[in-house]
Amino acid sequence: MKTITILSGKGGVGKSSITASLAVLLAEKEKIVAVDCDVDAPNLALILGVEKFDKEKVISTNEKAFVNEKAKDCKEIVNMCTFSAISWNRKKGLPEINKFLCEGCGACQLLCPQGIELKKVKNAVIGEAKTDYGFSLISGQLKMGESGSGKVVDAIKRKASKFDADIMIADSSAGIGCPVIASIRGSDFVLAVTEPTPSALSDLKRSLQVVEHFRVPYGIVINKYDLNKKFSKKIEEFAKQNNIPFLGRIPYDKKFVEALVNLQPVIKQDEKFKPIFKKILNKTIKYLGVKSKNFEC
Repeated sequence: MKTITILSGKGGVGKSSITASLAVLLAEKEKIVAVDCDVDAPNLALILGVEKFDKEKVISTNEKAFVNEKAKDCKEIVNMCTFSAISWNRKKGLPEINKFLCEGCGACQLLCPQGIELKKVKNAVIGEAKTDYGFSLISGQLKMGESGSGKVVDAIKRKASKFDADIMIADSSAGIGCPVIASIRGSDFVLAVTEPTPSALSDLKRSLQVVEHFRVPYGIVINKYDLNKKFSKKIEEFAKQNNIPFLGRIPYDKKFVEALVNLQPVIKQDEKFKPIFKKILNKTIKYLGVKSKNFEC
């Protein structure tokens, strides 16, 4: 199974909306599975019209530290916690761990093996649903106050890889954090979405450094390009100078908002967008390195 990952340097550039339309088009000729890897704020399901998952499962991908009575001699661990999750309870004469700050790194256990125990915690939910467009969607939701988003993304992708599909299309979260790293790792091609603003370009460059670290081929799409055509040209020049494939540009249109309100991909809201997305998809498939039918424009 080949994997296409859609990411962006910053939020709000339209990454999930683009993912939804590309997935719907791709599913017309290929067997695919869609994955929402933005486990902190998943919304791909809503754009695809999935209001309730057919199956849901609580999972444990992270650990947290717990104190027992033998930790009374371990006052020194209070000052060594990188996440400031440990305080000293004078009344009990024991360390106290804030479960919302603990990342489960295990450093405190190394210093106090007799008094600190690491235990698995139920930190996320994985949902599975069949969309109206003929393909399945796997989505994850990190529970409030929990950590381990990167491990949750790994679990989602493992589940999706077991489906009878030729292509996995993954909607990453924005930025360069753990869930983004987990989304990129193991991908065959990354489609990087940006918008014509200095901050978006700056954040895009940081994200592409992460992609390059994993030696994954990638290309760039400019969304809302006509809001600042001059800066869009600058982004295209950046791509050309660095031999980065330029996959296409998408105009700003209120139809995107209407599509979101109606819980559907924009190509279903207005078919005038189909040729734009087909061109992007044709180029993406070409760089993905698989034989596929041409998506006529």
